[in-house]
Amino acid sequence: MTFDILLKYFPDITAKQQEQFARLQELYTLWNSQINVISRKDIDLLYERHVLHSLGIAKVMSFLPGESVLDVGTGGGFPGIPLAILFPETQFHLVDSIGKKIKVVNEVASALGLKNVKASHARAEEIKEKFDFVVSRAVTQLKDFYPWVKGKFNKASKNKLPNGILYLKGGDLTQEIADAGLAVQQYHLKDYFEEEFFETKQVIYVQR
Repeated sequence: MTFDILLKYFPDITAKQQEQFARLQELYTLWNSQINVISRKDIDLLYERHVLHSLGIAKVMSFLPGESVLDVGTGGGFPGIPLAILFPETQFHLVDSIGKKIKVVNEVASALGLKNVKASHARAEEIKEKFDFVVSRAVTQLKDFYPWVKGKFNKASKNKLPNGILYLKGGDLTQEIADAGLAVQQYHLKDYFEEEFFETKQVIYVQR
């Protein structure tokens, strides 16, 4: 699975963005051999299961120049790194509680020349800044995730959706959403991507 899958769904990306996306395979293969951030079986499916999956958020929300986005539990940089490539005028702060994963994020961002990425070895609760949006990929149940970030939003919204959380999740989320007791909007990625992997994947939006 090559990076051509991205061009299928994001045909307007620039030559520079294509070059940055194309380098992800080499960079993650290199770093994954030293610090395991992606399961071994998934590294060959990087573009479908990690990069395109991360960009599912971009099908729901186009971040604006000057907006700020917090990526909680980023691991090796997902969804933050692909989103930072796609939205170079938006600031991304990627956090993870595991330091060696943040080392990978810093090395990848540096190799790609991403000036809009900041990475911190920290828990979400320790971050003091305010953001327009919080993104994350299935780090925990929504009811547990929400308290970590609920006070981290700028009050003024500029985008088509008010400031809030954009959370990548998979499977049947009926019970999880009920348990969270939050008003959510669900966006099914199968409506945007035809690959079987996305059949049960969703972006969950929660307004701040």
